[in-house]
Amino acid sequence: MPTSPSLVTDPSPPPATSTRDRRVDLLVVLVAVALALWVTSGLWRGPDTRAVTVNSSDQAFFEWLLSYGAHALTHGQNPFYTYLINVPDGANLAVNTSVTVYAVLFAPVTYLLGPSVSFLVILTLNLAATALAWYWLLARHLVGSRLAAGVGALFIAYSPGMVSHANAHLNWTAGWLVPLLIWRLFALRRPEHLLRNGILFGVTVAVAFSIAAEGLFFTALALGVFVGVWALHPARRGEVRMALPNFLRGLGITAVTAGVLLSYPLWLHFAGPQRFHGTGFDPVIHAEDIAAFGAYPQRSVAGAAGLETGLAPNPTEENSFFGVPLLVLAVAAFVALWRRATPARRATLTALGSTAVVFTVLSWGPQIKFNGHRYDVPLPFDLLGRLPVVNAALPSRLALVVAPVIGLLLAYLIDQLRTDPGRHRWTRPAWAVGYAVALLPLLPLPLLTIEREPIPTFITAGTWREYVSPGGVLTPIPLPLDVTPDGQRWQAYALAHRQGEFALPAGFFLGPGGPDGRGRIGPPPRTFDTLMDQAGRTGLVPIITEGSVEMSRADLRYWGVQAVVLPDRVHGAKYPIDVDALRRTATALLGKPQRVADVWLWQV
Repeated sequence: MPTSPSLVTDPSPPPATSTRDRRVDLLVVLVAVALALWVTSGLWRGPDTRAVTVNSSDQAFFEWLLSYGAHALTHGQNPFYTYLINVPDGANLAVNTSVTVYAVLFAPVTYLLGPSVSFLVILTLNLAATALAWYWLLARHLVGSRLAAGVGALFIAYSPGMVSHANAHLNWTAGWLVPLLIWRLFALRRPEHLLRNGILFGVTVAVAFSIAAEGLFFTALALGVFVGVWALHPARRGEVRMALPNFLRGLGITAVTAGVLLSYPLWLHFAGPQRFHGTGFDPVIHAEDIAAFGAYPQRSVAGAAGLETGLAPNPTEENSFFGVPLLVLAVAAFVALWRRATPARRATLTALGSTAVVFTVLSWGPQIKFNGHRYDVPLPFDLLGRLPVVNAALPSRLALVVAPVIGLLLAYLIDQLRTDPGRHRWTRPAWAVGYAVALLPLLPLPLLTIEREPIPTFITAGTWREYVSPGGVLTPIPLPLDVTPDGQRWQAYALAHRQGEFALPAGFFLGPGGPDGRGRIGPPPRTFDTLMDQAGRTGLVPIITEGSVEMSRADLRYWGVQAVVLPDRVHGAKYPIDVDALRRTATALLGKPQRVADVWLWQV
């Protein structure tokens, strides 16, 4: 079998780049950027006024994180813990997805153009950078063909799971971290520059933790399975014995480096205030349906043709959805590669296949689910899901590991066909047809977007400062949560435009208070926010008694509220909000409001 640059076997530099290779490089860059802009095009129509349809709450949350991170950087505040939401207890951002590195790097964009623009720029760059990072890894270390590298990289970056998570998940779309982690991990096998390589890997781990801690955990698990199987293969044992001492020393340096950089956020994560154990999301609901692997995603050519399904818990979690033709192609590619592979290459193929099988089965969660029907048959995740850290993971997301494995197989096969087309002249055309049938239906479509409610002039003009002291508490109604994220958008605007600080009760964040010590979104509800949620959701004014009035006023005193604010329009991320019912309920509890700019205001 012809050889190509290998990350795990051949540390020699790649061959010189030809003019044709540079043209392919440029083409891949253009396609990667064009697809990123295409997928996010709905948001580019109006970054300040548009939101993703299926996940506007997460978009508001990440925009808030970017604003708070920039504010913390420029005002010397703690980027991992804040008292600006969930007063008086605050929120532990280290157990949330704080994207601190992004917040710091894009602080100038946040201050100049606003958090919504920062969010959109990062989301678009994430998609393009994922394609380019995988292309670099494949072309430089794994295959000899630029075409093979391009096909594999573009599939991984725009696989159904990545496009699905482009619905506002800045953490999961940061797939460019994975090839960097792979690159730095295998650099540890080299005896030269061991200290430098260990430190660089430690820094990479720290950056990945800041941006996507759950993704880092999954990557570590996947690499652990791959390296373990690969190292135990008879064809690799000699090589492993020689490299193992350097590898372990390098890992030690990595652990020390990452431990120093992450000591404080890790302490907050596992032992700090407002921590929790497990996310509170049901692992049975958030497990991948077995049939989903052969289904098609909603935002794809096949989905537009009516072949999509409702097998995901929500449109943001279509983590497999490869379609039957691609699954058949992946198996056929594996068999074709295996038949012509050397023993050393078979070690790599065995490790890739084992990784795909392990993570496919784990993604099915604690019980078998097929085509929407559950069967009382326990699976491995039923035991593993009880372990610390693992119990905070959503099992369906483990299927995201399978996409890079498929991308690698597609790239390896094209690389093999380049120099070894087979004994029949129809071999290449047949494979080309197979690639087209498998991949064309998965071409992504732009994310669905909606127009979201404007931030009130009361906030944008800074009028709120006349009613709330610096650092004082302002309460929007309904209170900010995942289903009603407007309040955190107001606060993000004020921070990004350097208007000063106001704090908020509640908020969209993960904190303690769930069953069995697990987490929940936002704090446990109190009387005031329960009544407001009921009014806004149902359109009916709840029964108001003297007791509910006194308990609501006690809630406002507990939070230290100085002003209660209701805009003319409220965005409901999951259902419409009845503003009139909110106003009448707040009036029954707090008395007649005053009209200030474009909001109703109750001074407390």
